[in-house]
Order: sequence, then structure tokens, then C-alpha cells
Amino acid sequence: MTGTRPAAAPPAAPRVRRRAAGRVGRPPIALALPALAAVVFLALPLAGVLVRTPWSNLWSELTASDVRQAFSLSLTVSFSALGLSLLFGVPLAWVLARVEFPGKTLVRALVMLPMVLPPTVGGVALLMGFGRNGVIGSLLQDWFGLTLPFTTKGAVVAAAFVAMPFLVISLEGTLAALHPRYEETAASLGARPLRAFLTVTLPMTAPGLVAGAALCWARALGEFGATITFAGNLPGVTQTLPLQVYLMLQDDPQGATAVSLLLLAVAMAVLLVLRGRWTGARPAAARRVEDPAGDVSGGLAGAGALPERPEAESVPPAEATPWPLAAEVTGYTHLSLSAPPGTTIAVVGPNGAGKTTLLRALLGLTPLSRTETLRLGEVDAARQAPHRRGVAWVPQDGALFPHLTALSNTAYGLRAQGVPRKRARAEALDWLERLGVGPLARRKPGRLSGGQAQRVALARALAARPRLLLLDEPLAALDQTTRAHVRHTLREHLSGFAGVCLIVTHDPVEAVSLAGQVLVLEDGRQVQYAPPAEVARHPRSPWVARMLGRNAWTGTLDGAELCLPGGARLVAAEAPQGADGDAALAVVGPEAVALHRDRPEGSPRNVWRARVRELTALGGRVRVLATALGEARGLDAIAEITTAAAADLGLADGQEVWVSVKATEITLVAL
Repeated sequence: MTGTRPAAAPPAAPRVRRRAAGRVGRPPIALALPALAAVVFLALPLAGVLVRTPWSNLWSELTASDVRQAFSLSLTVSFSALGLSLLFGVPLAWVLARVEFPGKTLVRALVMLPMVLPPTVGGVALLMGFGRNGVIGSLLQDWFGLTLPFTTKGAVVAAAFVAMPFLVISLEGTLAALHPRYEETAASLGARPLRAFLTVTLPMTAPGLVAGAALCWARALGEFGATITFAGNLPGVTQTLPLQVYLMLQDDPQGATAVSLLLLAVAMAVLLVLRGRWTGARPAAARRVEDPAGDVSGGLAGAGALPERPEAESVPPAEATPWPLAAEVTGYTHLSLSAPPGTTIAVVGPNGAGKTTLLRALLGLTPLSRTETLRLGEVDAARQAPHRRGVAWVPQDGALFPHLTALSNTAYGLRAQGVPRKRARAEALDWLERLGVGPLARRKPGRLSGGQAQRVALARALAARPRLLLLDEPLAALDQTTRAHVRHTLREHLSGFAGVCLIVTHDPVEAVSLAGQVLVLEDGRQVQYAPPAEVARHPRSPWVARMLGRNAWTGTLDGAELCLPGGARLVAAEAPQGADGDAALAVVGPEAVALHRDRPEGSPRNVWRARVRELTALGGRVRVLATALGEARGLDAIAEITTAAAADLGLADGQEVWVSVKATEITLVAL
């Protein structure tokens, strides 16, 4: 019996796709030839150095006494210039990246000026500024006995002048790319600005700092024009290796070529080590391990043993001092808020309502709003700096410090508050174990799943002993299984919290299960502040009603009727408290909305025509979105009916139906 062999996919196809993804075909000749010419133009001088180098006596040329002396001086000058640049350039880069001030563009241009200024002009400028007859040169001489021109110190100043911009620009780019939430989180844990800079900012910007420092040092090593103009060319004093090359060209061209090769090799080595990271771009972070269940089994794999809790130290109990909250916030978010200790407040509202602005105002981190009053117990923290307020913050992504382990992250707030290292780590480990992530203490954030990272972030905030705890959608990025687990853990630990907790959420389940009070914000203003049951029964915001799965329509009161802007009217069984013409909200549960093929007869007092726009299966029920037609425009409704009822009606997208709601099912709320 014969048969046909199944056709195999052409093996070249995947390779073709990979090539197409990596580059765009063959470059046009009009671009390729000039590009090639540019490469040749740049490579020819370097090739000339290689060809003309006296390879047979290269070592003797490089080890000559005058070359060794110049090389030693070059190292002294370049490393001293690097130290000077780090001392002044790192703070300058931070200011340019983090602080807004008048004339910032001018300052940045001033920083970059030495990069485009002719070196000899830079030397002249240094003479006019620091020379014996310069702007401050005479003062330096008279007050400190310090003379810079034609000295080794002057060579260091000249090298730093032309090299510092490379460090500043590189580090500024890295700092600008680093989100300030890490520094803000450190402040919320009690870290002073300088401590946050040294322990969080600098470690996280290390690649940009190293790259900028390497370029700064290489530029200082090769400096010529500003040095010879400002510091002269004195053997053993200011005659660095580039200046030595300049002199050797006249009497010893082969030696000059050999030394040039040395400088060329150093410069090329710096560029190869950086490999394109001169802008301070950080290497891609390790991909976070996904663990939907938040399971911590196997947490020690590859992480080493857990730190041992010191036997002589007992972990102190959690802070038991009660911290009631009384706050008045003004600005974009404007409200007054008070709560007894142990209260959890869910902050809800549409996007742009001012929820995060409220949290940042309580932290003292935003100019949009400010705390006129922030009383935590007997302490008024409104005028205190963020790190002194005792307000811990957990941003939406947790903002764990990526260079620290879970244990070091959790102990950070305690260490910032002066707790000894041994005790801080013991207490931090205790919090990690309470939240079920103790076995992961040695892991860094890049090796934690989303649920694990959120629990570590929560442990870090609770370990810092805050008076006020702020959680900005801490569960938003988690899958449903992990969210339920973390929600249970969070509820368990908030029940014993001695302060007040504000949690921003868009999830009604979180609002109901975690909070004792719900704060509803819209356009920066408080719409409702009540227990979850009250908000669910009588929502005063259309957004909240819809978040709870209800139908909500806004209009004006006319007795027991709601007049919608389009002219439609809804009749309720009871009139709310309020005068005719006042703004009001009508709320109806989707299960109370009935659908019919024909106009219904009998008791319903609210009936209108609509068109089916969307059908969604929800277990044994069907959710129907119906858009109102004709005079009822504006009464778009969501109905939930059984699958059997949907089949009897033969519902389909675009079908016209009649919608009815009994007056007794409508709740009118005066706004």
C-alpha cells in the first residue's frame, strides 16, 4: 500500500521570521556607502597608530623614565579629578534630576558647556577664574595660601572641569529613569533624605554611576588643552601623559606613537567594559517568578539558610499605643477625616477622584494637596517632614528595594529608626513569618512572585511601627487566588493594628471584607463616609453604585420622581428627604430589572423601550445591557435574568425589548 508523506514545514521559514524581526532587509546603497565611508574615516587614524607602532621596542618605550613619570602623574591627576567630580557631581546630578527650580535649563547648559567648549578656551576661562589675577584666584592665595596655575592641583582642577560633565549627565539620566516612589517609600519608613539617598538611590543607580565615573576618569586621563593652558607643562608637576606625547612628537615620533597606543588601549578598554551602558541604562531586571497560589514551598531553594533569630534577643510585641486619626486636607483633595484606632477605611472613587493624592498628602509628598491638620494620637504631624510623620506607605507595586533581600527590606524601617541591626532583623523575620513568607527571607524581590512581594511589602510597612498605614491598591496586580489569600492575611493583621489604615481599592469585595468605613471621593471631594453596609444600601455616588453592580441614574427630584436630563422620569414608591429640584440618585439592583417581548401590563410603573447591546453569561444567569430608545434615552439599564428566561425571550444583540422596574424596587437618594 502506498501513501503520501505529510508535507513538512519549510525549515527556512523560522529563520526568515527571525531575520525579519531583527532587521529591515538590505540597506539602500545611498545609505550603506556613506555609512561605510564614515567607519573607514574613523578607523584609518587608529589603524595608522597600529601600523606605525614600534612593536619591537614597545616595552622599552613605555618603560622609559620620563614616560613612567608622566604616567604616574596622569593616574594621580585623573583619579583626583574623579574624586572631585564624585564629590560635587553626584549631588549636582541628583538636584538636576529631582528638583525643579528657576534657571534649571541654564544650569544644565552650564554643566554641558565644557563638553563642547574648545579645551584651550576652557583653560583660559580657568585662568580668568582661578588664576593669580582671576576672579577668586587672589582670594585663594591671600586667604588659604592656595595657588592653582602651574601646579599639580591646577592640573587636577583642569581635568575635573572638562571631565565632570560626563559623570553628571550620565548619572542624571539614570536618576531621571528611577521612579521617585522608592525614595518616597524609604521616607515613609522613617529614613532621612540623606539615608534614603545613600541606601536606596545610589545602590539602584550604581550602573549609571559606574559608567559615568569610568567615562569621567577616561576623559580626565586624556585631558590636554585645558591642562597645558591653565597648569602648564612642567615635568613631574603638570606634565601628564598626553602632554608627554605632545613633546615626544618633536624628538621621538616612535615613542609618541607607542604612548598614544597606550592611551588608545585604555580608552578602548573603558568603552568595551561599558558596552553601550554610558547612558546609565540598567541591565534588565530578573524576571519575577510567577506563583499564582503564592506558595512559599521550596522558598529556600538556591537562597541559602534562613537567618537565625538571636537567642538572647526576644522580639518585642507589636506597638500597642493607640493612634486615633484626625486630618484636614486642603487643595485638590479637600476633606476632613477622623477615625478611632483600629479602623480600616476603604477609599473608593473613579479615576482622578483624588484617592492617591489623599494618601500622598497624608505622607507630605505632593504639592497638589496639603495637610492643614494631621493629628495621630497626641501628635500633630502636619508640619513634620515625611520621614518624621510615622506614616507608612505601601504603593500599588510594593516598591520593594530590588538590591535588598526580603529580610533587609523588612528591617529597613527599623534600621532607619535607629533599632540595632540584630534586633531589627529578628523583628523583621518575625513579621515575615506572620505573613507566611519567612522562608523567602534571603530572596531578592526579582525572585518573588507577585503575592509574595506584596506580603513582604506589607510586612515592611507593619514592621516600621507606623501610626498610620496607607495601602494604595495593594492587591490590584494579583490573580484571584493570591488576592483572596493575601486579603485574608491582611484582614487578620489589620484587626490588631493600633493605628488607622487607609486602603485605596476598586474592588467592592475588598472594601466590604477589609474596611469598617468606606470613604467615597469624587473630584477631590468627600461624597460619602459610612460603614460598608450603609454605602451598599444607600450609595450617594453613581460610580459606587455601579461598582457594586447596581443601576444608577442621576437627575433632579420632583416629589417621589426622578427627572433625568433627557426628559425621562422614574417613579419611586417613597420620596427621599430633599426639596423638589435637588440633585438625586436612583439606584436599582440588576435583579429587579425585568425584560419583556411586549409592553407589560399591570403593576410596573416604570416601563420603556430598549435595545439589547450585550449579553454576558454569569453562571446560571445572564447579564443583559439594554440601551434605552425614544423618549427614555438616558435610562440604559443592566438586567440579570435566568438562562431559562433569556431563552424564552430569545434574546440576541440588537433585539428590541421592553424594560420594567417596579416603583418599590427604586431607591431615591438625595445628593
